[in-house]
Amino acid sequence: MWKDEWVANFETYAEKVINEFHLPGVAIGLASHGQVFYEKGFGYRDVEQQLQVTSDTVFAIGSITKTFTCTAILQLQERGKIRVHDPIKNYLPEFHLSKGSFADRVTIHHLMTHTSGIPNLQTFPMVLYDSLTEDDFKFDPTISGEKQSIQPLRTTGEYLDYLSQLDFELLSNPGERWHYSNDGYGLLGIIIERVSGQTYEKYLHDNILEPSRMKTTSFFMDQYRDKSVTKLYILREEEGKNKVAASPNWWDAPVMRSAGFLKSTVSDMLKFAEIFRTDGISVGGERILTKDSIKQMVKVHIWKNPIIRQGYGYGLSVVPDFHGTTLLEHAGGIKGGGAQMFILPEKDLSGIILTNMLSTAPTSLMNGVLNGLDNRPVEASHVTYENAPAEGEDMSVYIGHYQSESMNLSVSIELKDHQLQIHVFDSLIRLKPIQTDTFLLEGTLDSIQFNRNMENQIIALDYKGIILKLAQGGAA
Repeated sequence: MWKDEWVANFETYAEKVINEFHLPGVAIGLASHGQVFYEKGFGYRDVEQQLQVTSDTVFAIGSITKTFTCTAILQLQERGKIRVHDPIKNYLPEFHLSKGSFADRVTIHHLMTHTSGIPNLQTFPMVLYDSLTEDDFKFDPTISGEKQSIQPLRTTGEYLDYLSQLDFELLSNPGERWHYSNDGYGLLGIIIERVSGQTYEKYLHDNILEPSRMKTTSFFMDQYRDKSVTKLYILREEEGKNKVAASPNWWDAPVMRSAGFLKSTVSDMLKFAEIFRTDGISVGGERILTKDSIKQMVKVHIWKNPIIRQGYGYGLSVVPDFHGTTLLEHAGGIKGGGAQMFILPEKDLSGIILTNMLSTAPTSLMNGVLNGLDNRPVEASHVTYENAPAEGEDMSVYIGHYQSESMNLSVSIELKDHQLQIHVFDSLIRLKPIQTDTFLLEGTLDSIQFNRNMENQIIALDYKGIILKLAQGGAA
């Protein structure tokens, strides 16, 4: 067990991060050998009423839902109802894409590992149509447009029909390149329903949530009437300044719940994390997955970020050498929610961090926790910089605004006091050079790679597998 000396240093760091990111509320839980040894609520689940965060406060967990989806797929494989290397056409015979025959080559494995080659298809505002209507199409920097110009996709049939009409090229052959895809996980949810004969939500409840004793985890807000539920908060610009404001509407996308719409608590998520620490056994003693299935989930199937040796398994990011041990993790982010789950199996350690506003802060807090526990400086990184550019190199060449052509996502690269920074999702994050044209987002597990043309000019950057082209430069 870790000594308590780390707590004061970490909590000082946590308060700094919370203030920098303007977070209204944060909940953190850590367990060793399955026993909770640290729980802490920072700030408020309801700022206006001054109601504090606890380990039983309900938050959005965003894309950590994808880990549940992969767990369900492997359960179905264990039962002989599915095989992860089967083409998805075996289960979605009506699925096709307008260009070429590559749809026939995409497998379930490719969807689970984000290697299908299918680019961002801008379906998010379509599947979120009813939620966005309540929000008047506000509160997400990746969504724009008027209600009249967006086609709602409310059913599986509408969703599959829409995909079949799209005209696009694959980013790569299936299996060759990691590229984050919510659509891929939307398709996995449909496959789970067809193979199991249950709705996706009912399957998860009966086969994962219930046997794991996760009593406060659900997709449906009406199940939380007597529970401690956080308000959702967003950053809104007023008079040139960012101001934290409450946003009452929880987003939902029935067609794509399998990609990121679960709600949960620190207490429940620590129970879920136990499955990956114990080779598949729940806190209730029931086997959720076999040891072989766990091995498949935590295996590096593709290097999502080879420079910093970050891989991807099935619904889990894998860092094989995180300060000398294996780190399994997944982050989540959605309007009014940021989350980070992490497991260090070799140290029998697991943790969860939940916030009530979208930002990259949960990953920074995870790093601070793990560094503090091992008596490292709280902002230490597992990434080495032997090949970093020499000090004094001109960093102004990277300055500019970068825009994705496949989705409404943009970032800005700025230079302040000789320090490069990236402005993304209302967060300003320092960039640390680790190789020529490659930078680590400090406090995270992400890096960006700048691309040059034949004339050696910066023309684009790669962020999480998404190519953003330079729209306006500062030094080109």
